Amino acid sequence: MSAKKKDAPRFTEVRNAKALRDFHVEERFEAGLVLHGTEVKAIRAGRAQIGDAFGKFEKGELWLFNAHIDEYAYGNINNHAARRTRKLLLHRHQVRKIAQAMQVGGRTLVPLRMYFKEALVKVEVALCLGKQTHDKRQDLREKAAMMEVEKVMKPVRRT
Repeated sequence: MSAKKKDAPRFTEVRNAKALRDFHVEERFEAGLVLHGTEVKAIRAGRAQIGDAFGKFEKGELWLFNAHIDEYAYGNINNHAARRTRKLLLHRHQVRKIAQAMQVGGRTLVPLRMYFKEALVKVEVALCLGKQTHDKRQDLREKAAMMEVEKVMKPVRRT
């Protein structure tokens, strides 16, 4: 009997790299996403970007805007539009909480990552406050200080 072939490394998740740099993340939620079949296949192929995406509350529902999912390479004329708005699926109490925070507190709904949970596509969204320029500079200073401490401690750890 021949040995099983190893599968090619599968897509794991799409991350929003700018989110943690530009925003203070306050509360995270796991949301489902309403997608077409070709969108799911394109996401499985790793052809999605959520760097410029944001969530918006319209007509009592949450929507994801500006998420880019490439057209499926082997699709036909029924392929999806790359930047269409997609509905976020959350519990009613979560939608109410997010809507209230966005209206009263001036918060933004930002997707942090998109991933598969079993066969379903999930999006981790977060209520965020925008960082000011001085906040970003402070984060850079802290990061540089931590790197310097690690550099000094590195020879000590080896002995």
